[in-house]
Amino acid sequence: MKLRLRLVWVACVLLALGAGPAFAQQPTTPDPAASDPDVRVDPLQPDFNLAALPTTLRMPRNKTAFRVTHRFSRPLGRGDIGDLLTDFLGFDSGAQIGLEFRYGLLRGTQIGVYRTSNRDIQIFGQQSLMQQKPDGHHLGLDVLATFEGSNNMKGSKASAIALLVSHKVSKYAALYVEPIVVFNSNTVNIDTENNTTMIGLGGRIRVRPAMYLMGEFTPRVSGYKPGVDQGSFGVEFRSGGHLFQINFSNGFNTTLRQISQGGIASDQWFIGFNISRKFF
Repeated sequence: MKLRLRLVWVACVLLALGAGPAFAQQPTTPDPAASDPDVRVDPLQPDFNLAALPTTLRMPRNKTAFRVTHRFSRPLGRGDIGDLLTDFLGFDSGAQIGLEFRYGLLRGTQIGVYRTSNRDIQIFGQQSLMQQKPDGHHLGLDVLATFEGSNNMKGSKASAIALLVSHKVSKYAALYVEPIVVFNSNTVNIDTENNTTMIGLGGRIRVRPAMYLMGEFTPRVSGYKPGVDQGSFGVEFRSGGHLFQINFSNGFNTTLRQISQGGIASDQWFIGFNISRKFF
């Protein structure tokens, strides 16, 4: 009897020792997406811009992003196909380049600075007002404010206010309507109008898990509006936090005041690209 009790006691001790690790609390690594849903990949909004127009993609708090824009200056329709190939599809020409840094200041609030190689600098702030949700709102809504200066902020100044309205269509597209008012869009003082009201129209279609077709058009409805309304279209490829876009535009404009000043011509198109990197 004593032997049997000893065997039972030893068996209980061994069982307890073997089960201990299973019941012990295991260290867990917190999921960033659980603490901040803005970190999650938005498959229909892979970037903060289309070609030039902004989107309603939210920036996570204390995170950063970087973007490079590049617009080649050779019209694709100049000369014949031999001339175009000689110029390597315009890649041998000069270009207008832009660099942007973006930071998530608060949840739903992002700020940034963008500079183009013609020495225009645009400072911006964007606030998310409403997010589209399957069981709630059907639209995304942001407000964007910019302040821009030419010649490294030493020349003429301009400001803009925009309302960004987005709608995601199933799992395949994101559409945008963006009323924009640019103040002091006229920098040459040859017209009585000094401000421009325009409406940004754009969309992004997801054709494969990491491939998109993109298009945008920005008609100016009142005020100062020289040249032609600018439009762009292109194709994009996403890889992790990177997005590479090849685009075609009838102008080089990438800031809001530049867009308000119009494209080059309706029959002249230029090749370009955007590269963006999200550090989250």
